Amino acid sequence: MFRNYIYFIVVLLIFTTYQPSKEPNFTPSETILLFCGLTVFFAIITRFQFQKLERQLPQESLYRLDHKFNAIVNRQAILAIGLFAVNVYGLNLSFLLGRNLLLIKIPTLQAVLFLGLFIGYLTIVWFFSHKLYRQLYNIDITKISYISSNILFAIPILLPWFFLSLISDIILALPFQWPRQILATTEGQVVYFLLFLIAAAVFGPALVQKFWGCKPLETGPNRIRIDRICRKAGVKFSNILYWPIFGGRMITAGVMGLTKKFRYILVTDALLRFLGPEEIDAVIAHEIGHVKKKHLVFYLFFFVGYLLLSYAVFDLILFIILYSDMTYRFVDSLGFQQNTVISVIFSLFVIMMFLIYFRYIFGYFMRNFERQADTYVYHLFDNAGYLITTLQKIAMTTGQPADKPNWHHFSIAERIDYLKKCETDRSWISRHDRKVKRSVAFYLVGLLVIGGIGYHLNFGETGKFLNNRFFETVLKRELERAPGNPKLHSMLGDLYFSKEKYPEAISAYEQAIDLAPVRPQVLNNLAWLYATCIDHRYRNPKRALHLAQKAASLESSPHILDTLAECYFINGYRKEAIETGKQALALAKPDGRYFEEQLDKFRAAPP
Repeated sequence: MFRNYIYFIVVLLIFTTYQPSKEPNFTPSETILLFCGLTVFFAIITRFQFQKLERQLPQESLYRLDHKFNAIVNRQAILAIGLFAVNVYGLNLSFLLGRNLLLIKIPTLQAVLFLGLFIGYLTIVWFFSHKLYRQLYNIDITKISYISSNILFAIPILLPWFFLSLISDIILALPFQWPRQILATTEGQVVYFLLFLIAAAVFGPALVQKFWGCKPLETGPNRIRIDRICRKAGVKFSNILYWPIFGGRMITAGVMGLTKKFRYILVTDALLRFLGPEEIDAVIAHEIGHVKKKHLVFYLFFFVGYLLLSYAVFDLILFIILYSDMTYRFVDSLGFQQNTVISVIFSLFVIMMFLIYFRYIFGYFMRNFERQADTYVYHLFDNAGYLITTLQKIAMTTGQPADKPNWHHFSIAERIDYLKKCETDRSWISRHDRKVKRSVAFYLVGLLVIGGIGYHLNFGETGKFLNNRFFETVLKRELERAPGNPKLHSMLGDLYFSKEKYPEAISAYEQAIDLAPVRPQVLNNLAWLYATCIDHRYRNPKRALHLAQKAASLESSPHILDTLAECYFINGYRKEAIETGKQALALAKPDGRYFEEQLDKFRAAPP
């Protein structure tokens, strides 16, 4: 089930990192035809895979069937992600929706439509896997309940993103300047995200339990026992709820919520029916362990950590992609649009980073937090015998092997073995607690380092250097493709001028003028360089005046007239400088302080 979280987030990353190409690859009718053909092909392949496994039921062992079943589900889900990427990058489905004004104003709605498309692909997988799922795990669940449970369990991970993006879209669409200006800055986006994340962590459980259709556990022996053990541990909560996941037929429980007002204890009907009273106590003690050990708080920090990692690394990934000559040659050799291919490569890097972070780093902490929650039973009871029997019942009723590995839990066999070690030697409990503390401390130090890297990349000299190098690299490569483009030469000249590389700036500007002699901005910029360059070796007053006069004849804007006035001034034409400066000031009002200072300078000079 937790894999579904990763699948949805990967799909969201594919969509959000997509940079639309200028033209679609196919006509609308061709796009629709290819889309329908690929979807039908996917459905046929999925059906064939599960039917093939069904025929092996009498011959294969339960362990091998379980392994093969999960392998098919995961393989088809990954194929669905690939098919989704083809729809986005290859078929350019967004072009079919591009003219809808509402989707243009609120891009989040378009993302929701594409997520719905991916849910459709996963629904095909769940539709054909349902029969085999019932047979393998001996769980009496309807097809609709099986499919809806898979969807409803995974969707809440997307709710924070949905509201975060939707509110941002609405703010940008409203006619108010200051919130848009705040969101336009990196600092504003970070603060907005952190505030929203905290709000979602505090108030989100109230929405999620409604979304899942949870109902309060009725007053009776089970509720009294759960309430009593929570009081014994000093854990306060808002309510104890039935958790209808997979029809309530899974033996499981959960806890969610950072604050007592929005904290919920979740139990399934199967847990209450198949476990004895003491076993229920042991399961609730495990969930209480998550609260007492502050695991839920750490999960919040963990998502902040991913934000910091993204903040620090995303620009760096883009720099690496664009700096790599191999990547550039690869993009050029494919013959596809450069933006699309670079977007695909960038998406692959981002997805790889996400998978490593959540699968291995987050998975490491989840496994160890679960073990820590297991050992918390010793804080409330003399032994873990009833938790051990509960784990054994879960292994028997699900039909899954006890030693089946799991990326976010240790296997049931490993959990039982560790509890048995604690039964004979309680020092294993404190050992594991110390291990978790060291791991958390190491992780927090890593966050500080990553935060420092992110700061330097976005605000420090390192970031400025990389941005300049990035812009220069892009311009040079574009010039290799289009050496006769005067705009590119002009932009390169501006970049070199800002970096005080005056010979290179002059060369780029002169090439731009040779290619397009009547571009006033280029004439103006080169004139200003020749007139005001801090390195006097590159000053050329006569050439500057000639260029400025030509620019002013093409465009009479304040900054161009100011350049002409400066050129008159440095050539000794004081009267002309004053007259031209007055014209620039008249055009620049009401914001004319700079031009007034220029006029004062011209007037103060001796005739």
